[in-house]
Amino acid sequence: MTDISPSSPAHMAAETILTHEGREPDEQFGFVNTPVYRGSTVLFKSLSDLEDQKQRYLYGRAGNPTTESAEAVVTKLEGAHATKLVPSGLAAITIALLACLKTGDDLLISDSAYEPGRVFADGFLTRMGITTRYFDPRIGAGIADLMRPNTKAVLAESPGSLTFEMQDIPALAAAAKANGARLIVDNSWATPLYHQPLKLGADIVVHAATKMFVGHSDVLAGTVSATEEAWTEVARTRTLLGFFTSGDDAYLVSRGLRTLAIRMEAHQKRALEIATWLEGQAEVARVIHPALPSHPDHALWKRDFTGSGSLFAFVLKPAPRASVAAFVDEMKLFSMGYSWGGFESLCLPVRPGKARTAKPWTDDGNLFRVHIGLEDVNDLKRDLSEGLSRYARAR
Repeated sequence: MTDISPSSPAHMAAETILTHEGREPDEQFGFVNTPVYRGSTVLFKSLSDLEDQKQRYLYGRAGNPTTESAEAVVTKLEGAHATKLVPSGLAAITIALLACLKTGDDLLISDSAYEPGRVFADGFLTRMGITTRYFDPRIGAGIADLMRPNTKAVLAESPGSLTFEMQDIPALAAAAKANGARLIVDNSWATPLYHQPLKLGADIVVHAATKMFVGHSDVLAGTVSATEEAWTEVARTRTLLGFFTSGDDAYLVSRGLRTLAIRMEAHQKRALEIATWLEGQAEVARVIHPALPSHPDHALWKRDFTGSGSLFAFVLKPAPRASVAAFVDEMKLFSMGYSWGGFESLCLPVRPGKARTAKPWTDDGNLFRVHIGLEDVNDLKRDLSEGLSRYARAR
């Protein structure tokens, strides 16, 4: 049997889609999961088949049942025309940008966006003769004033993954569309379970699938999803660049997606409890979590999102580097690492001021980004509490 057929109800819940979409047991001898397909060469049975190029799979780089299994799930969740699995979140961003831009074009990027994407724009795109400008993440409809005739793409990340400003996606989409530009949104934080940018007017959605989609800190992957109008160039760019995700990695993405709903619910609950608890701690100057009423963009989050992610930040009162080291170096459960989305909790000291250009980061406290994993919440609070005590003593 085919697990979900084209005639299946369009209103199926996300949990059902995650469980059944992209699996075709009849084509896999009855096995529940699509197995790992490894291969470069695909054989043709006749000269006519070779000449017609109508065979389902032509060459390994173009995809296989394992990659298509993961892509089908994301496409359904995002409400997209199609999705491609790529080697990393950064690869997803670069494909999306290159699908929209050419020499002489102009690009607008949120000042809170993922730093490797900024580096790509400031370096590679500059060499291509493409200008990049950065905008205040909270600019909303005001972005219309920044549009130029040659502005062809806007890259947003809501919320930003270091400082967590919310962006008004419908307003950005309207301004981009009026100028003939594409809006690209990084949706890694909320996932399509809690936020659907394409329904709000975006043209392309990218994910660092490494994070929440995979959920186990053991594979790098990205996804690019788009509307029908934007898809042709996205697919063409990905093909020309030769970006391909192996069957092994695709299988791990699919494995993670099957449990995404229950993991997101668990991460969200724990993160909100920890964030609320941190607001009451003496050393904490402020907590930056969009789902908290104290967040300046909380109303925007409530309007456009149905849930929140595992990742947020908090600012500790000003103290020297010795305090920062005392806080993080002796943590027992929180580790330091650049990624997030796995089952283990992370705490990373960050300095966003180094990258900001349009909206400088002026907070004089020490900023920490945390990913709340699946440990017991009281154990996590204890680890943080002991760290806060060390922080104060080292001041």
